Amino acid sequence: MGVLDRFERRLEGLVSGAFARAFKAEVQPVEIASALQRECDDRAAIVSRGRTMVPNDFVIELGPHDHDRLAQYEEALAREFAGVVHEHAAEQRYQFVGPVTVKFNRAEELETGMFRVRSRVVAGVMPLSEPEVSQVNSWLEINGRQQPMSKSVVVIGRGSEGVDLRIDDPGVSRRHAEIRAGFTTTITDLGSTNGTIVNGQLISQVALEDGDEIVLGNSVMIYRRNPN
Repeated sequence: MGVLDRFERRLEGLVSGAFARAFKAEVQPVEIASALQRECDDRAAIVSRGRTMVPNDFVIELGPHDHDRLAQYEEALAREFAGVVHEHAAEQRYQFVGPVTVKFNRAEELETGMFRVRSRVVAGVMPLSEPEVSQVNSWLEINGRQQPMSKSVVVIGRGSEGVDLRIDDPGVSRRHAEIRAGFTTTITDLGSTNGTIVNGQLISQVALEDGDEIVLGNSVMIYRRNPN
């Protein structure tokens, strides 16, 4: 599942009522998300071997109608758009010089359904490592029992080292899969022998939603998450 697919799936959890009706007009969030990715690609600058810098400050310019329609959701959308930029940068091995910010601006000359993305590099304080994201509201149901997940990254496997959740199943690899919390919660197969299956599909990485069924070897578990 790609960055835009994960974005659309996350957005489904945000969109309801008036929010959903707002997105029936011409400018769609996924169009803006795709434009943010292209902006990063178009403005990527190789500054040294293995180091490619991209903009981190983005302004989305919208015509009056679209701006009035979407501005009331700016905080939620900006957070999701920043997540798209981070995920795309991670996939392409891009780097930032400061935190990623996304804002909306009104552009009187733009017609309904049209938008522009402007970007720039703004230096700022970056964390030395990714912040820990709690999964205390998430757990796995395994054979009727609840297994809480309180770490930002939970490695599942049969081994005794480097594993946070051990499953005694010959069909499970020593380090089989990991569940990682972030802008979205994902499960990633760690090169296991028998693969990781989510909702009947063999996956390499996929976003998790409440109620998803995960199969590792002969073991079946259900991912559960309370709404924040």
